[in-house]
Amino acid sequence: MAEGAAEEDDKAGQAQGQRDGQREGQRRFAQWVRDYRRLPDIPDEFLGPDGKPRAVWSRFFDAFGALAPDEVERRFGMADRHLREAGVTYRAPRESADRPWSISHLPLLIDEADWKQLSDGITQRAELLELVLRDIYGEGRLVAEGALPAAAIAGSPEYLRPACGVPPPGGRYLSLYAADVGRGPDGRWWVLGDRTQAPSGAGYALENRLVLSRAFSDLYKSMNVPRVAPFFEAFRDSLRARADRDEPRIGVLTPGSFSETYFEHATLARYLGFLLVEGDDLAVSDNHIHIRTVAGLKRLDVLLRRVDSNSLDPLELDASSRLGVPGLIDVLRKDGVVVANMPGSGVLEARAMLGFLPALSRRLLGEELKMPHIATWWCGQRSARDEVLSRLDEVAIEGAYRRGVPGFDSNGPVLASELDAAGRRRLSDAIAARGMDYVGQEVVRLSTMPVWEQGQITPRPFVLRVFAAATPDGWAIMPGGFCRIAEQPDARAVSMGDGARSADVWVVSDKQVSTATLLPAVDKVRIRRIAGVLPSRAADNLFWLGRYLERAEATLRL
Repeated sequence: MAEGAAEEDDKAGQAQGQRDGQREGQRRFAQWVRDYRRLPDIPDEFLGPDGKPRAVWSRFFDAFGALAPDEVERRFGMADRHLREAGVTYRAPRESADRPWSISHLPLLIDEADWKQLSDGITQRAELLELVLRDIYGEGRLVAEGALPAAAIAGSPEYLRPACGVPPPGGRYLSLYAADVGRGPDGRWWVLGDRTQAPSGAGYALENRLVLSRAFSDLYKSMNVPRVAPFFEAFRDSLRARADRDEPRIGVLTPGSFSETYFEHATLARYLGFLLVEGDDLAVSDNHIHIRTVAGLKRLDVLLRRVDSNSLDPLELDASSRLGVPGLIDVLRKDGVVVANMPGSGVLEARAMLGFLPALSRRLLGEELKMPHIATWWCGQRSARDEVLSRLDEVAIEGAYRRGVPGFDSNGPVLASELDAAGRRRLSDAIAARGMDYVGQEVVRLSTMPVWEQGQITPRPFVLRVFAAATPDGWAIMPGGFCRIAEQPDARAVSMGDGARSADVWVVSDKQVSTATLLPAVDKVRIRRIAGVLPSRAADNLFWLGRYLERAEATLRL
């Protein structure tokens, strides 16, 4: 009886300890959110329309609040230390020095039902853009039948005339697609822009996941967050399946170490098991692309490019480019290599295209767009131009084909309401004289999410980039994405060059998820010596690295 009584006392003590811990966690949570307020008329991820925390966030903070304050700071420090030790960096536009990667210590949480709607919209949009590209560079029926103005396409510097009539080797123009989204005023997700050229951010999303899942491993597991490894595995397998050999050789084409996102290129190549190559590493021979290696030329079957289309081939595109491979377009004509994404696919990133997508969806898919985008008027059409000029103070003016507004120093949208009389007149005259270079867009303030700042939770605007990969079984959506957070409370656009942070994205499920990973186990790392696949440039660099290490060691010994 004494033993039974002792067990009862232990259980009672444990239950009391749990209740005390829950009360302490609730007290901390109340302290964190005491000053949290939604911005007026702006959707928020943490607080619903009724002003109460959403269920997915309450579940997260119930577990997060159980951590002692010093434990929270310790884990935040662990995440920051991992980024420093891993050397995660990026380079902002027009800057020469790398910046350390900045991550928000709280993830963006999305419940499973909400994510299903978002995924369906992204899948439909990716399929629509694939069909549009197939027509633009193929039969051209959309232009011939008046569904798409020729000037809206030909005016884009990303429209490549040499790629017309060239069927994509492997059968797809888009292998990887991404869309920037935010929550609209109606509570639904809205598309802010399409990324069809060479979508960036997937590697940084992977690094964010590695950092937070290790810093908060127990919390990560308890929230049943699907892993991103199956997405990358499906993407890798789809590229392999599109090659015409059983054991294809795949390379990531990077502009080099001076690229703004070179770290991401190296991360993806290492994670997926691809070769990281530059233009000088490649050569055309026998209607195929080959890598220059220490053992001679080795055929390359698939090229995952991170170089802009116009720089891919100095013979037929930009003659001044040193980043591409002379003769690449001709190899594509002869079905000699698979390039993902197909050169010229960046034409769909132009804001001029946004206004035509709803009608194109009805025409090509027979259905309305499942996910709306910002209302956009391309000023190359008289009716749209007159609409924009009549409402100039109510819309944001953007470049139709490039970031920024032609004739203005701003790298983002221009608001006529914020210009002086002379600036407003100059903008109006420019639109009237050459409307095809401009679009008018509805002024959109970005939805907000909670971020951790000095022991408090504060709302900040964010943009979520969602990735889709084309596979033999359809489009696979990465369960998560690349989230960028603005520093200022009221933001109309987010750019890493503006000092924004990033955040991991957790899709929260109620059921157990797969624990698949592409990372090797620490105790199962195999050393493989494969002769003949080392690019000559890398071998030369390694040779001189070894020589200078020898000299440094000799100097130290002396």
